[in-house]
Parts: sequence; C-alpha cells; structure tokens
Amino acid sequence: MHILVSNDDGYNAPGLEALVAALRDLADITVVAPEVNHSGASNSLTLSRPLAVRQAPNGFTYINGTPSDCVHVALTGLLDRRPDLVVSGINNGANMGDDTLYSGTVAAAAEGYLFGIPSIAFSLVAKGWSNLDAAAAMARKVVEQQIKHPLRGPALLNVNFPDLPHAQQKGVMATRLGKRHPSQPVVRSSTPYGETVYWIGPAGAANDATEGTDFDAIAKGYVSVTPLRLDLTQHAQLSDVTTWVRPLCNG
Repeated sequence: MHILVSNDDGYNAPGLEALVAALRDLADITVVAPEVNHSGASNSLTLSRPLAVRQAPNGFTYINGTPSDCVHVALTGLLDRRPDLVVSGINNGANMGDDTLYSGTVAAAAEGYLFGIPSIAFSLVAKGWSNLDAAAAMARKVVEQQIKHPLRGPALLNVNFPDLPHAQQKGVMATRLGKRHPSQPVVRSSTPYGETVYWIGPAGAANDATEGTDFDAIAKGYVSVTPLRLDLTQHAQLSDVTTWVRPLCNG
C-alpha cells in the first residue's frame, strides 16, 4: 500500500505532520507538499515558471508551487510507483459547502482523483489546531475503511472534523455540500506609501445548513464525509441550451 500525502498549509504545518504520523504504519508514505501556505489556491497549476523540488530534514518533499502542482508533479515525474491513495490535509480550518471550490486542500485531493486514484481531503473546522489529535485519529479510521472496503470507482471524499475531543464526537455522517451566503465585503487598507489595497473578506455564514448537509453534521458534532464529483455540466439545462443555440447555427 502506497499513500501520497499533500496539503495546502505548507510542508511544515502541524496538520500535515499529524496526518502522516497517524498513517505511518498503514502504508508506505510519500509526502509532497507546498513550500508555503497556499490556502485558497483551488485547482491552479503553475505554468509560467519552472518548479523547484526540495527535500526537508524530516524527509518530506516540498515544491515552490500550489497543492495541485505538488500532486501533479509527484504523479507525473517524482514517484517510481503509482500511489494507491492520495490524501490531503489536515487543513487548518473548514472546507465545507462552497469552500470546496476555492480550497487548496480539496484541490490536492482532486488532482489525484483526476488521475483515477481514490483521494480524500481532510479538514479540521477550527483554526489553531485545537483537537488535532482527535482529527488525526479519525482520519486514520477513514483511511483504514477505504483500504479495507474501497469505494467503487475513483472516489473523491471531502472530510471535515468538528472541533471536539474524540470522546465528544457523535459519530460519522455521509453528507452533501451545504451553501454559504456571499463573502463579507473586502477590507480596505493602505500601504506605508499611501497606496490603497484590499483584503478579501471572510467567508459568509452558512446559508443552507439543513439536515443532511456538511454544515448540519458539524454543528451536531459529527464528522462529515461528502463524496464529490468534478463534472460541472449542468445536465438539467442541456436540452434548453440545445434549443437556445439552434438559431446561432443559421448565420
């Protein structure tokens, strides 16, 4: 069993170290992670410059690129053998609902999924790494379940852990993605030279946190496990668009 591990918080993040420690005796572990934090990088690949690959004293490999870069380079140039599983995290903060579109943590797992490898993204909803030990212990159980009982077809799972000690977690729940309100307004500030700059505002509150969503599961103290797909086609609208484009064919 060979597992490729990455993240978006950087190769020296506590969440990555905790995840690797939890999985170390389950498989051969290869770590390829970003040099610095790339939260919010989504599925971006670096195409405008070459990427440097370096080795950290602890044996982790790190790349001066995005999470997707790390998994892509690992799978297409670094590894001597294809991993059986790609895991990403444990992220410092939630990746629920619309967060998944922006998340570098999810993107690293999605890159593995695009190569046909089962992949799992792990996130701890609280910032600051509280209850990281509980999240790592549950991450191990999720990985063990995938090893013993693999999901059919290439799987992409998004797992979020509540900020609770293991004994206080209510269990594990299969969920769908919820929805957020739009992000809060940008924050305007100035540089020392008087230039106006803008910080992207915090994520909005949950809009759809109804029963069955990841937001609902976390609020109730459950670990949320959401299966994802990357087919963005709006199939229900395809017939309407077929009719809509027909006049465009008549010149």
